[in-house]
Amino acid sequence: MSEESRQVPLSAAEQLRMLAGRRHFLRDCQLGVGAMALASLLDQSLGGALGARGRSAFAAAPSAPVDPLRAPERRTDPLAVLPTHYTPRAKNVIFLFMAGGPSQLELFDPKPRLSELHGQVIPESFVANKRFAFIKRDAKLLGSPRKFAKHGQSGAEVSECLPHLTKIVDDVALVRSMKTDVFNHGPAKFFMNTGSPLFGRPSMGAWVTYGIGSESKDLPGFVVLQSGPRGPRGGAPNWGSGFLPTTYQGVPFRTGGAPILDLENPAGISPDRQREFIGAVNDFNRLRLDATGDPEIATRIASYEMAFRMQSSAPELMDIRGETAETLALYGVEPGKPSFAYNCLLARRLVQRGVRFVQLFHTDWDHHGNKGTELGESLDKICRETDQGAAALVQDLKRLGLLNDTIVVWGGEFGRTPQGEIRDFPGRDHHIDAFTMWLAGGGIKPGQTIGKTDEIGYYTVEDPVHVHDLHATILHLLGLDHRKLTFRFQGRDFRLTDVAGNIVNKLLA
Repeated sequence: MSEESRQVPLSAAEQLRMLAGRRHFLRDCQLGVGAMALASLLDQSLGGALGARGRSAFAAAPSAPVDPLRAPERRTDPLAVLPTHYTPRAKNVIFLFMAGGPSQLELFDPKPRLSELHGQVIPESFVANKRFAFIKRDAKLLGSPRKFAKHGQSGAEVSECLPHLTKIVDDVALVRSMKTDVFNHGPAKFFMNTGSPLFGRPSMGAWVTYGIGSESKDLPGFVVLQSGPRGPRGGAPNWGSGFLPTTYQGVPFRTGGAPILDLENPAGISPDRQREFIGAVNDFNRLRLDATGDPEIATRIASYEMAFRMQSSAPELMDIRGETAETLALYGVEPGKPSFAYNCLLARRLVQRGVRFVQLFHTDWDHHGNKGTELGESLDKICRETDQGAAALVQDLKRLGLLNDTIVVWGGEFGRTPQGEIRDFPGRDHHIDAFTMWLAGGGIKPGQTIGKTDEIGYYTVEDPVHVHDLHATILHLLGLDHRKLTFRFQGRDFRLTDVAGNIVNKLLA
């Protein structure tokens, strides 16, 4: 090119093309000069403003999330086990969900001062700008007549309502400082189970099986067992998969009759004939999967195969005749009689068979003060229904060497108010600012009580643990970074903990 030609000015169109090319280079060549220049500028600006600590914090930000659905193993098996983000402390979760909101003031959090103030109107400072489900702001304080005592080497305080829990207090961590955002049952259950009060978000069990799969080949990765007078408010969305593929949703098992309806073959259909039918249908499904890559088709293929295998595995699971008389007595199980205790025994059998997430729902802990839902005999009755089975589950897992790998969680969607809700009998309203849950096993530091509430049990004053924090901690123990476990839906990356959540380090062994 001559000197004269190099000095000819570029046209406006050529200048725009060059500018666009430079922008493309700096924007899209992420491992090139543009990225290095940006990193240098960020290091200078952030380093100057924040110092070495700021630079290290920026460098430690989580990397881009990896979509488990893109893992090659998931092409043929949606529940294939995937590597975790880091070394896990636990492999399985059993969530004992006490639907309705157990009263922490009758069970776990003694308040002598509340009893002294019994019958007085709660100070305005406690209830300013507060909303309640039923009571008014000037409701009177309600002391608890329940007796508390310290138990075990840890000295954990537990009420007389839970005598079996007192035997395992050194194996559990009590969290007295739980907090949630939602005070009505349905949305609050969704919030505890899905991290959102909105209908249609994936449940924790769905997120876990989506993230790391399941070790069971003959049973679903996420199983739901129910007991009590009715199902939980909100129903199936509490264990649904939301916008995740449906293979990750919880599968409810019945504890009477066939464990799953329509699982058995109709008369005249032999196993060989069924196998031929499933093979033919799945051949067509695989052709469609190859053409579209739709994960729901992979779910459909896996569901046909799983249902075929479950025709033998599910009845075997439910058959507890091989359990010893000692084990049945430990749980308080009566063979052939459905109960929460029976479900606890099934939960142990499920994790033994590699099921990743087991959730038990037991109703009704909603003690407002009506006949059958009050803080007297009704509370005693539901404690008798659940206390022995829950304690036996922890003891049995420990005896079999399974507790180290299994996180056991006990709790409801919220707690109960220090104010009384006097209907026909004494009761309490819904309370979101302070309630109690307990955890055991799977990397949980046992024999401790975390958190503290004020003298009447209204607010958390030490070590608050939000629902998002609980979820983040459970995922952490399973080897999952809650910030990286995401799913893109409607233009944004969703996660179980939304945009919040901190690991509760005091809970970690």
